[in-house]
Amino acid sequence: MRFPCVTINLKKIEHNAEKLVKWCSKRQIEVMAVTKGICGLDKVVRTFIKGGAKKLGDSRIENIVSLKQAGISIPIYLLRIPMLSEVEDVVRWADGSLNSEVKAIEALSAAAKTLGKKHKVILMVEAGDLREGVMPENVLDTVSEIIKLSNIEFEGIGTNLGCYGGVKASYDNMKLLVDLATDIEQTFGIEVKTISGGNSSTLMLLKQGGLPKGITQFRLGEGILLGNDPSTSRPLPDTYQDAILLKAEVIEVKTKPSYPIGEIGLDAFGNKPVFEDKGLMRRAIVALGKQDCRIEGLTPVDKSIDILGASSDHLLLDVTKNKDIKVGSIVEFNLSYGALLGLMTSKYVKKYII
Repeated sequence: MRFPCVTINLKKIEHNAEKLVKWCSKRQIEVMAVTKGICGLDKVVRTFIKGGAKKLGDSRIENIVSLKQAGISIPIYLLRIPMLSEVEDVVRWADGSLNSEVKAIEALSAAAKTLGKKHKVILMVEAGDLREGVMPENVLDTVSEIIKLSNIEFEGIGTNLGCYGGVKASYDNMKLLVDLATDIEQTFGIEVKTISGGNSSTLMLLKQGGLPKGITQFRLGEGILLGNDPSTSRPLPDTYQDAILLKAEVIEVKTKPSYPIGEIGLDAFGNKPVFEDKGLMRRAIVALGKQDCRIEGLTPVDKSIDILGASSDHLLLDVTKNKDIKVGSIVEFNLSYGALLGLMTSKYVKKYII
């Protein structure tokens, strides 16, 4: 095993998927498993499917292409609003996509007609988080434009919460979607097959009985991979939080002052660091840095170890309470979703499936 590396435990991920699918199925909610957190690794994606996911979603067309080429047969949707420059690839490889711009859907329609394919569209609605989405008062006018387009199947509506504005899923913002779906059906005489009510941050609303009837789909990534509620960073009941771990190797251990010596300016990232003088400290450096991931999203599994900070390629630890750490020791870390994304994307971090 080479370091730094990420270890991915398929049995624990399958367990998490099964648990969350079971929660959702009790309310007739299908699970679209989000694959971007593991950069579309097909072995992990097959575990999502084994755990009960009926659809997949990814924000990068490159991951969708690789999954299709690997033989993944269940529907895969592009989660990020399609760029005009990629619509042909989106229609060719993705079964559907999440959209908020009529111009993009028109381009998808033209590409689908050229390729002789049908493309499914979920219209994203703004419910308060202020990322993508049509304002609620404009939904009916937008749907009227979409249903005129050839080779486009209007599948339903959805929303995103928590990813930008930190807005939590609530009865009110979920009921907004359900009511809009009813308005669409009554106005146009069509079926809204999918009401996609958000991501892993909506799970506890479901678990606590606060989800209105009518939501038909959740898009789940962090909940399956890390067993966390993104809106609170708290563990989801009966799930594993250590299905994916980071392992990094110690390359230096020294006793040094805890406060830098000399005048302090800006660090390598243009920030002026702040330090607390704690006297002499036993410090370790592991071979990992900000180039690899979001350091703030790492938590040492060993509670006697604290993270001091990092530069591009070095992560500094306080190991004063752990006398066993030496050069060559391997330190394990739990991950936030943000840290996971960086680690999986970094070519310098090895990935091992266990």
